[in-house]
Amino acid sequence: MGIVAGRKLNEFGRVGYSLTLFAILFPLFNGLVATLGATLLDLGTGNAVLFGVLAASSSYIAAPAAVRIVLPEANPSLYLTSSLAITFPFNIIAGIPVYYSLAVFFNDLFH
Repeated sequence: MGIVAGRKLNEFGRVGYSLTLFAILFPLFNGLVATLGATLLDLGTGNAVLFGVLAASSSYIAAPAAVRIVLPEANPSLYLTSSLAITFPFNIIAGIPVYYSLAVFFNDLFH
């Protein structure tokens, strides 16, 4: 799939900024909502962080394969690049600390 995505990588340039923004902001939104929900359910800070990370993460292994099967006309350079090259590193570098901070903040706010 990487070879297929690489062949069409120049098409990413047309939507690069908007797709990059989406690949960062939407996981942040999902992580915020999930962390808030887990905190309101009194699952504990660690579980709230984990729930936020899981909600913010796309399935980096299964989702691209499923998209390729279900939507064969979809451009793999768009969904693979946004998932594996933008969202994944963002979640590792900045997302996990953000979700931890949110879990601590929400825990202090509601408990």
